[in-house]
Amino acid sequence: MKGLQRIILHLVALLTVKFLLISLLFVVSLLVLFHLIHDVFADRDTGFDAMLFTFTDSIASPAMTRAMHVFSFLGSARYLVIMPAILALLFSLYRDMRWNGLRVLIITFTTSMLNEFLKHYYERPRPEFAPWEIMGFSFPSGHTMNGGVFHGLLLYIIWTTVKNKTWRWVLSVFLTLAVILVGFSRIYLHKHYATDVAAGYLAGILWLILSLFLMSRLEHFYVSKYKMQANSKAVTTAKKQA
Repeated sequence: MKGLQRIILHLVALLTVKFLLISLLFVVSLLVLFHLIHDVFADRDTGFDAMLFTFTDSIASPAMTRAMHVFSFLGSARYLVIMPAILALLFSLYRDMRWNGLRVLIITFTTSMLNEFLKHYYERPRPEFAPWEIMGFSFPSGHTMNGGVFHGLLLYIIWTTVKNKTWRWVLSVFLTLAVILVGFSRIYLHKHYATDVAAGYLAGILWLILSLFLMSRLEHFYVSKYKMQANSKAVTTAKKQA
């Protein structure tokens, strides 16, 4: 009995630490985002943007540019329309993964909607030297926010479902690099300011945490409702048999 109590207390402690860390990440991201918005739209501080453009120009090369176009594609609308649908279809084949398929569809879709709302709310023009074919507003970066949330969600799913530690770490490193390089590619290609990219990361973190929390509550509600219905049917069946 004492051993069981120790295990339960240990699990509660872990959940508490996890909750505190996630809450701290949420609050810090929110505060930094507010500070960034103030710097960009109130103070008109462009020092960080200029510094990153200068750095990317100093390392520019034809090979680097080709690579950045590939990484940028991982946050594009074409990629983020096809991949969530494919993953949701694959997850639907496995009973234990169907809720994750629903997570992928709902969270990626709502992230895109939120990003469009923020872009039209702030109406920040693209960099003056952005490629002529780039349309729409600049803040926050859609590639960074949408791609970050999608790959961050996959990272969450991997850590909660993949049991093999080696594969878990390999896939986690790959997805983390994808998130970082998508954002960097937007600065390198001069399609976004560095502050657009930073805002995309921060808004993405906030929305991913909030979405996962809301989806977990929704899942808990439906699971509880399903269990109640199953128990009710079992009781009814038992009474009929009696």
